[in-house]
Parts: sequence; C-alpha cells; structure tokens
Amino acid sequence: MTPVAHRYRWWGLAGGILWAVTDTLLAVALGISFEVNGEDATLLTGIFFGSSFALLGWLVGYALDARQRDRAAAAIIQEQGEALAATRARLAQSEKLAALGQLASAIAHEVRNPLAVMRSAAQGLLEGPGPVDEELRRASSFMLAEIDRLHSVVTSLLAFARPVQLRRRAVDVPELLARTERLAREEVGHTAVRLTRRPVVGHPMLFGDPDLLCQVLLGLVSNAAEAAGAAGEVVLEAEPRPGAVELVVADSGPGVAPELRAQIFEPFFTTRPKGTGLGLAVARQIVEAHEGTISVHDRPGGGARFVVRVPVARGVPEAA
Repeated sequence: MTPVAHRYRWWGLAGGILWAVTDTLLAVALGISFEVNGEDATLLTGIFFGSSFALLGWLVGYALDARQRDRAAAAIIQEQGEALAATRARLAQSEKLAALGQLASAIAHEVRNPLAVMRSAAQGLLEGPGPVDEELRRASSFMLAEIDRLHSVVTSLLAFARPVQLRRRAVDVPELLARTERLAREEVGHTAVRLTRRPVVGHPMLFGDPDLLCQVLLGLVSNAAEAAGAAGEVVLEAEPRPGAVELVVADSGPGVAPELRAQIFEPFFTTRPKGTGLGLAVARQIVEAHEGTISVHDRPGGGARFVVRVPVARGVPEAA
C-alpha cells in the first residue's frame, strides 16, 4: 500500500492529538483544574484525552482510507472489464473481417474471369466488321460500363481481402501531396470542383509506403469531390504534430452525420446508391498498417474533414 493510501488515518491521528491538546489548554485557560487525591492531574488528563482522541481520529481515518481503497479497486475492476470487453469486440471484429475477406476473395476470383470474357464479347460487338446498329451500340456501351463497374467492385474486394504489405521508405510529405494533387486533377478535372493544395508548414517526413498512402488520399479526394458537388471545393493539406503528421482532405459538401461516423469505415457500409462500402474500409486497413488512425470531423464553415494521422518513425525527422 502506498503512503498516499494511508494519509487519512495519519491525518486523523494528528487531528485527534491536536484536538486533545487544544481542549486541555482551553480548560486550563478557563481555570478548570484536574486533581486526583489532591494532586494535580492536568498532564495525566491531557495524555488520556490525547490518546482517546488520537485513537478515534486514527479509526475514522482508517475507515476513510478503506473507502478510498474500495473505490479505487472498483474503478480498476471497471477499467479492466471495459478493456476486456473492447478486446473481445476487436477479436470478434477481426474474426468477422477474416471470414468476410476469405468470402470476398473467393467471390472475386470466381467473378473476374467471366467478367473478362463478357467484356471481350461486348467490345467485339462494337468493333465487329460492318456497320453497327445504334441500338446495339448503346447496349454494348452500357454492358461495357457495367462490366467496368463490376470489375472495380471486384478489385475493391480483392484489395480488402488481401493483407496489406507495406514497402516502407522515407516519404516527403509535400511531395506526397503534390503527387496526389496531380493524379486527382486527372480524375476530377472534368468537374467544376476546385481542388486546392495548401502549403505545408516546415518539411515533415514520414516513414511508410508512399504508393499506399497516395492511394488513401486519392480515394478521400474522390469521395470529397463527389460530396462537394458542382462548384464545390476540396482542400488537401498536411499538419505536423508531435510525433506524427496529419494528412487532411476537407470538402465543402454536406458533411457526415455524427451517427454515421462510427460506421463509415466498416466494410460494406455505404450511403451512395452505387457504392461498394469498401473504399474507406480499405483506407482504414492501410492506415492502421502504418500504425496510424483515420477519422472524420466537421469542417469549419460546413463540410467534412477527413484526417489521416500517421506517426513519424524513429530516425526520421519530423521537420527538415
């Protein structure tokens, strides 16, 4: 038991002695005398009262210490219970994700080859000899578009099912944002969305897989551009933090409802009619493989703000 756990009993002991001394001195000051068989017994009386009050104070302090110990033990038990429940939930989630991953991988492998055959057939109809009927052209184009969409879904399933393998190296954060901006402009350049990359304070460095981190940021920018809509704005920036760097993608869209923020990173959860619900789940896998976190918040002025926090590894400077 630590000295702090005994503090009330010692304070009670000291308080009892002080009380007894004070009462004895007050009695003497008031002219009250204590005699036994004609002899002055003031000192003896003071010792008696001091012992009694000291014992009483010590017992009261002991009771308070015991109550404090019980509260501390209850808090520890509650904390350990919550940690155990969280561990069980994570284990159950891991088992569920492993099963989903195996199922997704099996489905993807079974679907990919037939999709390739169907795409080849649809492409052959468009490029066949002789003139192509307009109705056939529309049907073939529709088939190609849907096959490409299904191929994208299959690719997402495989990405989700496949374990993340990192090829770590020093990552220049401003260069990572510049690369993301270049690739993102090719995707959102045909829209009216304004994509802005803000200057990075200092020259922060990360130690991670630049290709996978770029993939995460590209997915976030694509989602942000869709959410922002016509004439909307998407902002790409980075903010150095102690021991980490936050990569931020913000948009001027409607934002993410608070009740959905705990679900949007779960596999197969989506609010879009044609979404697969795997983009943010894969992004979270990649970020967690970097021992980082991904979260969504409100953007000042309206909109959503996705924050990817990646720690800076030892040996890599936070700012050059």
